[in-house]
Amino acid sequence: MKQIAVMTDSVAALLPEIIGRYSIQVVPILLGWGDQIYRDGVDITPGEVYRHLRRGGNLTYLATPSMGDFIRVYSRLALDEKVAGIASVLVSSKLSSTCQEAQLAIKEAGLSIPVRVVDTSSAGMAEGFAVLAAARAAEKGADLEEVVYQAEYVSRRVHTIFVLKTLEYLLGTGRAGRKAMRMATSALNVKPIVCLDGGKVGFLGMPRVWNKALSLMLQAMQKQVGDHPVHAAVMHADAPDEAERLRQQIADRFNCLELLTTEFSPVMGGSAGPGSVGVAFYCEDNITGETKSNLEEV
Repeated sequence: MKQIAVMTDSVAALLPEIIGRYSIQVVPILLGWGDQIYRDGVDITPGEVYRHLRRGGNLTYLATPSMGDFIRVYSRLALDEKVAGIASVLVSSKLSSTCQEAQLAIKEAGLSIPVRVVDTSSAGMAEGFAVLAAARAAEKGADLEEVVYQAEYVSRRVHTIFVLKTLEYLLGTGRAGRKAMRMATSALNVKPIVCLDGGKVGFLGMPRVWNKALSLMLQAMQKQVGDHPVHAAVMHADAPDEAERLRQQIADRFNCLELLTTEFSPVMGGSAGPGSVGVAFYCEDNITGETKSNLEEV
């Protein structure tokens, strides 16, 4: 029986076993330093990138997948007799031009099957959860409209909160606005609590103590989900031990339907910096929290 193919970009930071389990197609982001260009997750691992950053290096090159990259995947899937359509579930268009390239590829490819692009307005495992929802629906035999609906449903509900060891890397990307610059000049050794919702990057606090920052992050999550069953994923940038401690706290404190641990993609981790940890989460119930409404954009 034919079913819908699901694809995404490497910013989603999905675990390899999930990618294999649902046959998710992943188009890698390009990154590099010096004259070396790597395909994220193919030629280089996130851990290798973070170790390079810890040694004082930097990322001199970041590029979204090209229209040609998407055309190649679309065309290959269109030739598969088992594929009825394609759902391309991608990183926020406010953070990357990936969605634009994916849309242009549809027009240029001249495909025999329908393709829909979903802008998740998120990144990391917040994006990954939308991809996973689409893939689970496709496995159950859902048509393209239902697969897209499931991805969009999760995209509207998912939140990301993470704690930075330093503002250095965020400021270095040029994505930080005036509020972040004021934080950098007025406070030393802060541990910013950053929120990514709706494609906007903002902060929820800036304590000086790491454990206090983690506690405040979990309080913000608690305010969002309460006792409701939650899907959650701990993310880290070369901080597996810290991520495991955070995972255990979340497991003890929340009613988790699933709890995953993954690394930030280098695209996100390059901004967050090595040592950062965070959590992406959503409830299936249509509940309203305060993280989005209280978000102060940086």
